[in-house]
This record gives sequence, C-alpha cells and structure tokens, in this order.
Amino acid sequence: MQDSSYNLSREWQAFWLAVGFLTRIPMLARIDYSQRLMNQSSLYFPLVGLLLGAIYSVTFSVLQLWFAPVVCILLVITLHLWITGAFHEDGLADSVDALGGGYTVEKRLAIMKDSRIGTYGTVALVMALGLKAALLLETPTVWLALLLAPAVSRLTPLLLMGYLAYVTDTNQSKSKPVADGFSRKRLMLAAAFTTAVATAASFWHHSLLLWCLLATLGVALLWGRYLRSQLGGYTGDTLGASVVLSELVLLLLLSV
Repeated sequence: MQDSSYNLSREWQAFWLAVGFLTRIPMLARIDYSQRLMNQSSLYFPLVGLLLGAIYSVTFSVLQLWFAPVVCILLVITLHLWITGAFHEDGLADSVDALGGGYTVEKRLAIMKDSRIGTYGTVALVMALGLKAALLLETPTVWLALLLAPAVSRLTPLLLMGYLAYVTDTNQSKSKPVADGFSRKRLMLAAAFTTAVATAASFWHHSLLLWCLLATLGVALLWGRYLRSQLGGYTGDTLGASVVLSELVLLLLLSV
C-alpha cells in the first residue's frame, strides 16, 4: 500500500512537472525534482495538451457570444502564445533559421543556440501563425479542433525522442533532462492515451482518428528523416517545431 501511494505521488508530481515544463501554469504540487522524474513527466505531454485544448475551446465558446469568429480565433491564439510562452513557436523559428542558414551540422547547431531570430525563422513564424488562424476559420467544428490539436500534436515529439538520437550536448538545453534516458514504454502509454482521446472525439468527426494518425506519424516520419539527414538526430528546438507542424497538418485535414 505504501509503495502504491508513493508511486501515485510520483505520477502526480510528474504530471505537474510536465505542466510546468510546457506552460506558464503554476504547478499545484511540491516537486521532488530528479532526472528520473523529469523523464517520467514526458508521458503526460499529451495530457497537458488536452488541458490546454480545453482552455482554448472553452475560451473560444465564451468569446463567440460577443465577437466574430476571426476575432475569437486570434484572441485564442494570443492566449496560447501567452500561456505557453510561445515555447514551440520559438523552436520552429530557431529550427528553420538553423536548417535554412547552416551548411554543416556544427553550423546548424550553433545557429539553433543563438537567441536571435533571422529571416527564415521570422517568415516561418508568421506563416505558421497565419496559416493556423486561416485553417481554424475553415474548420467546421472549431471547438473540437482547439480541444484536440494541442493533445495530438504533443505526441509527435515523443515519437521523435523514441527513435532518434539527441544531438545537442549543452547542459543549458531545457529539453536535455527529458531526452536523457527516454523510455519507449512511456511513449507507448502516451500513444495509447492520445489514440483513446482521438477515438472518443471521432463521435463528432468520423475521420478524426485517421487524421490524428496522419498528423502524428506522418510528421514524425518525414520531419524525423529530414532531421536525421541534416543534423543526425533531434534537438529541443526541432521537437518544438514538430508540435507546430503536427498541429498545422491536423488542422489542414480537419478543414477539408
């Protein structure tokens, strides 16, 4: 019984550690931080995404009482950027800057560590945010897309972590504690949770499960192969980029 209580406490801490890692939401638990707990928290990335999705979906539904859909969507995207600290969007900008401006692996990794944003990153960021707003406007069930996309897209970096090497060795990398010793068993649990959520949501959209599989597995395969050829593996920034890319692919499919 004591071991069961301890394990439950560890999982509760791992969940809130994932919340603190991916968002600015205050952690409502005392965290006994360790490398193992940080690795353990990765299981809860899709659940944190579902929490964010619930916030976005409810916010959109409330805003619709007063504003036009385009205004509601832009306000929800603004809320998303604030509540996550543009965590994944920053990764997208850094990744595109590095992959577009570097001619060797060493140069690409050096550009990726640079806090300044370049032309490639700026263009990618503007296009990604603009495309996200446009696709949400074209989606028949906006509330469902806002609810599900954050959860589904946060499975993709776990897929990349499970099958690619981590190529950044800096101790200041925020993703390094999660990447070290990543467990494929926990990847399978996260995938099972995401699949269950997508299956339940298929009640409202019959093709939703298929679209979710394409958005996660498709982006993980194509983006992962590209990263392997250009970097030899993944970095924290490229994981963030994968979240944005998966979200856009899912929204694109939902808007068809």
